[in-house]
Amino acid sequence: MRSIWNGSISFGLVTIPVKTYTATDRTSSVSFVRIHEKDGAQIQYRKVCELDGEEVPNEEVGKGYLTPDGEAVVRITDDDLSRLPMPTAKTLAILSFVDAAEIDPLQLDKAYYLGPNGLSAAKPYAVLREALEHHQKVAIGKVAMRGRETLAMLRAHDGAIVMHTLLWPDQVRPASGVAPENVKLRENELKLAETLMDSLGELDPTELHDDYREAVEQLVAAKLEGEEPVAAETSASPGAQVIDLTAALEKSVRAAQGAEPEAGAESATVTSLRGRKPAKRSAAGTKKTTTAKTAAAETAAAKTAPAKKTAGKKTTEKQFAARKPTDKAAEKKTAQKKPAQKKTAATTAKSTSTSASSTAKSSAGSNTRTTAKKTAAKKTSKKSPA
Repeated sequence: MRSIWNGSISFGLVTIPVKTYTATDRTSSVSFVRIHEKDGAQIQYRKVCELDGEEVPNEEVGKGYLTPDGEAVVRITDDDLSRLPMPTAKTLAILSFVDAAEIDPLQLDKAYYLGPNGLSAAKPYAVLREALEHHQKVAIGKVAMRGRETLAMLRAHDGAIVMHTLLWPDQVRPASGVAPENVKLRENELKLAETLMDSLGELDPTELHDDYREAVEQLVAAKLEGEEPVAAETSASPGAQVIDLTAALEKSVRAAQGAEPEAGAESATVTSLRGRKPAKRSAAGTKKTTTAKTAAAETAAAKTAPAKKTAGKKTTEKQFAARKPTDKAAEKKTAQKKPAQKKTAATTAKSTSTSASSTAKSSAGSNTRTTAKKTAAKKTSKKSPA
């Protein structure tokens, strides 16, 4: 790995000589060149002067500063820049140590590995690395690379010190007018979103790869072999739609958690996520829910019934006690009515027995007459043949 900048880290009175290496590789990303459609030749870029139209060689190319209004170009020479004060040209001066959460990720620009430059730098380098890791802090400083001063952040990573160049705070644009305002969210929607976040699990870096780059490589290989590239099957992306956010979150949670649950289990899942009664999603789920509600109601009724009976019994006893006659005259009237009632009952019984006796006698007489008639008829029929 080739170093691109040599300097030192100023850590209080400690100076650590370091070499800087590029930590990222963008050569693997998809890159195209411009060609002439007529003959397929690659198009070259040339530096041409705007005044005479002639191509300018590299040794005649200098630096200029374009004014903010874009009307004037000021020529700047290397001698002019060398006379400017730039103490960070060869030294990364650490200004403070802060928590990593205090650094806005929008400020992160490029990443570099810092390695010790020489044997004498190994120990102070290791001390700074261990201090950053153990104290869980990052170092903020300034450094000048490639003729420009920039902010830098140092942090411990995988046994080394990593330097991230940072944008200046005034280079980060505000987010005003981007996000919607006055959006009302329900509590169950936030709970569903958090459940979905937990269900997706942890990220496996080994599963991350560039599908588009692989498709381009397959396309190029097919064209080199003279084959017709096969179009990949892609699902049409839906346009803008008005969706039910809660239903979409529930479906996403079920998909993240694995296979689709059964109807009853689905209703229970919806209930636990929404915190309210589940919607009727299937007949089976509705039947199970109704049965559960009926069983719960019967259990509650069974528990309540003994209490109701006891309460009713006490009420009846109170009412009966309140209705007891306390007047002696009323008691005498009641006593006088009892013989009359006995007499009536005796009369009724006597009339009933008389009626039964009459019925029995009439039935017996009727049977006797019928038998006599049958006997006479038989005798007559015997005499007729003579």
